[in-house]
Amino acid sequence: MNELIQKIKKIAIPSNELINNKDEIANIAIDLIKKNAEKYSQIMNVEFGGSYAKGTWIPGKGDIDIFMKFKNSVNNVEFTKITKKIGFESLKKFRPYARYSDHPYVEAVIKKTKINVVPCYNVKMGSWKSAADRSIFHTKFMLKFLSNEMKDDVRLLKMFLISNEVYGSEILRQGFSGYVTEVLIYNFKSFVNSIKSLSKLQKFQIIGNTNKKFTTPITIIDPIDSNRNLASAVSLENLGKTMLICRAFLNKPSMKYFKSKSSALSKKNFENVIVIKFYYDYRSPDTLGGQIKKTVHALTVQMTEYGFKVIRNSVKVDKNYVNLLFLLETRKLNKFYSREGPNVFHEYDCNKFIMKNIKKTNLIWVNKKGNISILMKRQYVDAKQFLLNFLKNKLTGVSYGLKEDIKKWNDVSYFNIQKNKSLKNMLNNLIVTNEAAFPTDS
Repeated sequence: MNELIQKIKKIAIPSNELINNKDEIANIAIDLIKKNAEKYSQIMNVEFGGSYAKGTWIPGKGDIDIFMKFKNSVNNVEFTKITKKIGFESLKKFRPYARYSDHPYVEAVIKKTKINVVPCYNVKMGSWKSAADRSIFHTKFMLKFLSNEMKDDVRLLKMFLISNEVYGSEILRQGFSGYVTEVLIYNFKSFVNSIKSLSKLQKFQIIGNTNKKFTTPITIIDPIDSNRNLASAVSLENLGKTMLICRAFLNKPSMKYFKSKSSALSKKNFENVIVIKFYYDYRSPDTLGGQIKKTVHALTVQMTEYGFKVIRNSVKVDKNYVNLLFLLETRKLNKFYSREGPNVFHEYDCNKFIMKNIKKTNLIWVNKKGNISILMKRQYVDAKQFLLNFLKNKLTGVSYGLKEDIKKWNDVSYFNIQKNKSLKNMLNNLIVTNEAAFPTDS
């Protein structure tokens, strides 16, 4: 294990050259921001945050977060307006653009490194006014309590989670955030201890200290806010996947757990994958993610209620299009289906049920339990035809924010190897057994 970890560290820890390049870019960015921020009395300080400031970034993933600390008296409108002004003016040479999370921030790219200009308030710990206010305290805490060796272990854990596709707290990912990896190393002291602890998690286990009760499968307490559960953003699916991968890694340590997975397109199980593609107008990733999540749930419910059981689903968001993939148990249903109604002893319900169905049923009878049953003919036997009608005429449960996008243009088709090549990785995640979690050579 120690020999393997030393090999991985050579990949996960940035070289001196990379660090010097990153420092050069960071200094260019912060000098530009500070110069413009000086014009505004509302801003008290400009400083680095995030993984760059903590020294936990890994090669290829080293964004630079620059925080502008506003006076508490500044209102939300001014907070947003000044942030955009400074961000766009400071980084105008680098084609800046606005991004949105809980509030707007400005992003640009300098020499292939993403720069995030993020506003926050100059608050005391616990008196949070904006979603970003904790970040400065996170940085100070980790700089105080993470040794250099622990910072490198954070990098190992990040690479492990990224390679196994359970990293990232975005709504559509629901994995482990960068800060969560730091909190895990803070609690368990090393990469190996963290992997061992994740492999043996118990239901409702609490990592950290709190007096508050949470209902999530596990709880990871933010060390600067004992009322905040960081694990609430991690899906049970990703949590379970992580536990299995940690167990498999400990059973048979290998470099493969730190490499991105790439495989040929699977030729099995894809016949019952249906793809819904639609165009969307740009909005913040968090907003879009929430809308997609609600829409996927609505489509799953509607298909399942009609008879097309959804086994799994996956999502891919491109620059202009959303692709929703559903693995169905079957793509075609029987022409007829039976339905059980009320018991004959419930006269009112029986009369109502009979009147509603007598003219459209192919057969009606009393079954052996004393319930009225009917045999009905399905309007649609093919999942594609069902969805085409649903997306055109109903959209029940679909997020209001996506209804117009879907109505404007959508395409429904069964997965086609030639047509859907760009969805290869998403398809494989949907229909191929994850060998990291379920190794065949263990």
